[in-house]
Amino acid sequence: MSKNTILLVEDDEMLHSMYTQKFTKEGYTVLSAFNGSEGIQMAEEHQPAIILLDIIMPKMDGFVALKKLKKNDATKEIPVILLTNLGQEEDIRKGKELGAADYFIKANHTPQEVVDKVKQVIG
Repeated sequence: MSKNTILLVEDDEMLHSMYTQKFTKEGYTVLSAFNGSEGIQMAEEHQPAIILLDIIMPKMDGFVALKKLKKNDATKEIPVILLTNLGQEEDIRKGKELGAADYFIKANHTPQEVVDKVKQVIG
């Protein structure tokens, strides 16, 4: 597992590109997945230091992906930050109950705040 490898699971191409550029500039290697099942496969294969996971995605949503990541021996120790536009208390609670390290509402946080949180979580 590389200390500076991030797996970004995000289906919105514009946001995906923005976060990828931001993390790359900060010296991180960014692996990309565009849906939950792709994200799980990449996490198993590459063992990133952290996973940034969107919730609303095609094929498999982020909650289902998070549940599977946390049940899998190969990926259960990887911290996951949910990065989403779902801001309901119920969604935040569900994410944390499923094992998310944190929950970021995209509209409320700048990419720099997300980078700072990642640095804090992975040391």
